[in-house]
Amino acid sequence: MADVVLQVKQLYKQYRLGLVGSGTLRDDFARFWAKLRGKEDPTLKVGATNQLDTQSDGYVWALQDINLEVKQGDVVGIIGKNGAGKSTLLKLLSRVTSPTKGEIKVKGRVASLLEVGTGFHPELTGRENIFLNGAILGMTKQEIRAKLDEIVVFAGVEKYIDTPVKRYSSGMRVRLGFAVAAHLEPEILIVDEVLAVGDAEFQKKAIGKMQEVSQGQGRTVLFVSHNMASIRNLCERVVVLKDGQKVFEGDTEQGIHTYQKFNTMESKSSKIVFPVDPSKAAQFLSVFTCDKQAQHKDTFEFSDTIFLKINFEIHQKMQDGYILFIIEDLKGNKLFASANDDQSDSVIGKLDENEHSFIAKIPEKILAPGTYYVTLSLKPKIGKPHHKIENALSFEVIDTKTYRGMKNLYRPLSIAPEIDWRLILD
Repeated sequence: MADVVLQVKQLYKQYRLGLVGSGTLRDDFARFWAKLRGKEDPTLKVGATNQLDTQSDGYVWALQDINLEVKQGDVVGIIGKNGAGKSTLLKLLSRVTSPTKGEIKVKGRVASLLEVGTGFHPELTGRENIFLNGAILGMTKQEIRAKLDEIVVFAGVEKYIDTPVKRYSSGMRVRLGFAVAAHLEPEILIVDEVLAVGDAEFQKKAIGKMQEVSQGQGRTVLFVSHNMASIRNLCERVVVLKDGQKVFEGDTEQGIHTYQKFNTMESKSSKIVFPVDPSKAAQFLSVFTCDKQAQHKDTFEFSDTIFLKINFEIHQKMQDGYILFIIEDLKGNKLFASANDDQSDSVIGKLDENEHSFIAKIPEKILAPGTYYVTLSLKPKIGKPHHKIENALSFEVIDTKTYRGMKNLYRPLSIAPEIDWRLILD
C-alpha cells in the first residue's frame, strides 16, 4: 500500500473582511480591552457577532471541515468555481498561510507554483533564482547545478537566464517557475491555475512533465485548473469544492460531472433568471429550453427539436451587437455555436431600450444522448461582451425509441447526425 504523504483533518480557514483595525487608536484599544474582559466588541454593528463558528459580520469562512488523504504518486485535481476555496487550500498545504482550525501533515518536500513569479526575487537573475529556490527546498549547490541545464532548456529562457527576473514577461516567469518546481525533485508538486498564462505548447509540455513526475518518479501532484481537458488527461481522481466545502472526492469523470452540474445557476427544470444590473449596456434576463409549444423542458428525445428561449434587456442604445450561444458536452468539448445575426444582420442595433426575446431552434437528430451545457454571450461587434454566462443551463438528450438508447453503442460522439443511407441496387 502506498504511503500517505499528505493528510488533512477538519481544516478550517477564516478571513476577516475589510480593514483589520477599526480605524482609530481609541476604538482599537476599546476592542482590545473588551476582549480581555470577555465582553462583546463595542465597535460591532448592532446585532452583529464575531464568533468563529458562524459566518458573522466582517468574517468569512474560505474553507470549512476539509478532510483529505493523498498517497505517494497520486495525481489529484482540485476543481470548483471561482471563490470555492481552491487557492486557499493550496496556500495552506504550501504553508504560505496557517489554518484557523484543523491539522495538516506533510511528508517530504513541497514545491508550489501558486502565482506568477512566486518565490522569485525580481532583482536576481533567472540563474540566481534557480539556486535560491533549490536552497529553499533543501538541495545542495551540486544537486541544483546538475539540474540547471535541464531547467533552462525546459523553460525556454536560455537567452535570458542571466537577466534579472523583473524584466521577464509573465509567461517567461511561469515557464521558469514551473521548470524549477518540477525539476528540483520535490516529493509533492502543487500547481495552481497559473499554467493558463503559458502558451498551448508549454501547457502541453507541462502536463507531460507532471505525468512523468507522478508516474515515472512516483511523486505526488496536486493540480488546480478550470480546464477540464487538462484535469481529465492528468488526474486519477478529483476533489470538488463548493463554497469552501468538499462536496465530492473520487473518480475524475464523476467529479467533472458534479462540478459542471454545480455550474448551472438553477435547477434545470426551472426558468433561469439573472439579476438586473443597470450598469451594463445590455444583459440577459432569463433563459430556458422548451418544446415547440414553449413549455419548459430539460429532457429531449434524440428525435425532438430543441428550442432555446433567451430573454434580454437593452439599457443603453447600441449601434450593433449580437447574441451567441455555445453548446458543450459533458467533457467540456465545444460542439457548435450560433449567433442571432446568422439570419438577421446586426438586428440588436435596431432594437430600443426595452426587454426583448429570441428563440433559437436546434434541429432534431443532431446531439447524441448525453448531457449538454449552454454558454451565453451578449456582445458588441468589437470589444468585450456586455454580459457572458458560462454554463448558464444544461439539458439532457435521451433515445428510448431506437437502438441508439442501448448505451449509445453506435453513437459514442456528441455530434451524431442521422445520415441518409441508401442501398444501391444494380
